[in-house]
Amino acid sequence: MLSDIEIAQQAELLPIKTIAENLGIKEDEIEPYGKYKAKLSDELMDRLKDRPDGKLILVTAINPTPAGEGKTTTTAGLGQAMAKIGKNAIIALREPSLGPVFGIKGGAAGGGYAQVLPMEDINLHFTGDMHAITAANNLCCAMLDNHIQQGNDLGIDPRRILIKRCLDMNDRALRNVIVGLGGKVNGVPREDHFCITVASEVMAILCLADDIDDLKKRLGNILVAYNYNGEPVYARDFKADGAMTVLLKDAIKPNLVQTLEGTPAVMHGGPFANIAHGCNSVRATKLALKLADYCITEAGFGSDLGAEKFLDIKCRYAGLKPNAIVLVATSRALKYNAGINKAECGEPNLEALKKGIVNLGVHIENMRKYNVPVVVAINRFITDDDAELKFIEDYCKEKGADFALSDVFANGGEGGKALAQKVVEAVEKPSDFAPIYSIDLSVKEKIEAIAKNIYGAEGVTYTSAAEKAIKEVQALGGDKLPVCIAKTQYSLSDNPSLLGAPKNFTITVRNVSLSNGAGFVVVYTGDIMTMPGLPKVPAAEKVDIENNKVVGLF
Repeated sequence: MLSDIEIAQQAELLPIKTIAENLGIKEDEIEPYGKYKAKLSDELMDRLKDRPDGKLILVTAINPTPAGEGKTTTTAGLGQAMAKIGKNAIIALREPSLGPVFGIKGGAAGGGYAQVLPMEDINLHFTGDMHAITAANNLCCAMLDNHIQQGNDLGIDPRRILIKRCLDMNDRALRNVIVGLGGKVNGVPREDHFCITVASEVMAILCLADDIDDLKKRLGNILVAYNYNGEPVYARDFKADGAMTVLLKDAIKPNLVQTLEGTPAVMHGGPFANIAHGCNSVRATKLALKLADYCITEAGFGSDLGAEKFLDIKCRYAGLKPNAIVLVATSRALKYNAGINKAECGEPNLEALKKGIVNLGVHIENMRKYNVPVVVAINRFITDDDAELKFIEDYCKEKGADFALSDVFANGGEGGKALAQKVVEAVEKPSDFAPIYSIDLSVKEKIEAIAKNIYGAEGVTYTSAAEKAIKEVQALGGDKLPVCIAKTQYSLSDNPSLLGAPKNFTITVRNVSLSNGAGFVVVYTGDIMTMPGLPKVPAAEKVDIENNKVVGLF
């Protein structure tokens, strides 16, 4: 079989104007970025605001493993399969970050014959949204340091600056730095930090903002520092919000692209799910719901991270109510959850599958707690053993969960018809969606609700730094906001080595911060980093250009 990039490069794409026309979008309602991608205008959103919404389908997964799950592949393939059974569907995805593209994970546009195109553009610079977010964030940082240098009228305490500079790249050397060195003319020396762009509050704000005015208000509300009197300082206090908004005036518009089979796809925003809230933008999802009968979107990593935040943060703010949840699982990943070495996960091992399948069971039970129908997508790999696939099917039957084999990687939409039919049936079932916790609970009560009901923890412990930070958050009124827990994606616990369905563990909260503009409280557990590092052998080593063609991108 051809590689992902070879399949993508051989595909015949439709002009983006044609994709737009098929959705009923007028020519003057798109802003083309070349032949195959475009921004969707505010005028389009305004014209469709009173159109009834389609059905909302969330695609999530079991805990991710190096053996692979194929969540984005399933999302793209399901969109293609909907067309195969005569349904009008659109997909809504996040934009990839250059960090994982050149790090461990690789690209995030699907794979095989279930991809979103143009794959090379999407995985690299796309329409420049990531760069705009980086620039807006760093402009705020530059203006803050300049304010301190030029007299510091606000009395900002350089020891209590909260905002970090950002870069859309895995670069561990920038996690902790000293800025302002070189003498008086170069600024006030202080400790500074970098996070990856997709972990910045500006990214979270872009993805939760309703419109340009809401965007500016949220940017102005970013808590950037404290002054010498212990009082909060916001981005609006040194007039950074207006210029930041200008830098994001185009980035706030969703992007339109297509799948390998011409299914329309809206891609916009890209917050990490283990650090931030892990969903594409509210604007993109709301617009997609107006453009088709079925909107298929995804949330990052496993359901304990991306789906929980989609359901408890994004849906709460946007007033969204999902009609069905698709839970992706693979035989390989379930065997990995039993402790099997990655290299051996493609070999038949029914005993390992029996041990690791408990991970799937926990995710099924957790998603049902939101009162939304769940369908398990058994993503088939070419090496899968029929007896193992039958075991997964029987396990789903025992759990009372709907399921279907999905073979979209190898066969595109045709390989997802059974899954598409199950999803169509699921969205017609009764659904009474509700978040897992009340917004009126205290910060600790919200954290414990997630830790106990979703992770399966016995309880939560807090460091002294976390206890102090929670008091500060409460003093600023942040106790009435949702919580966004930063946690490892590899385990239901905060320890990446505890696979399967760990028991008898506690979650340790080491710190807490207020994302005041985004509107949530970030809770840091374990040793999660907001600036990832590159692996020993980065994916970037395989990426090259030959005869003016990109190679090695996946």
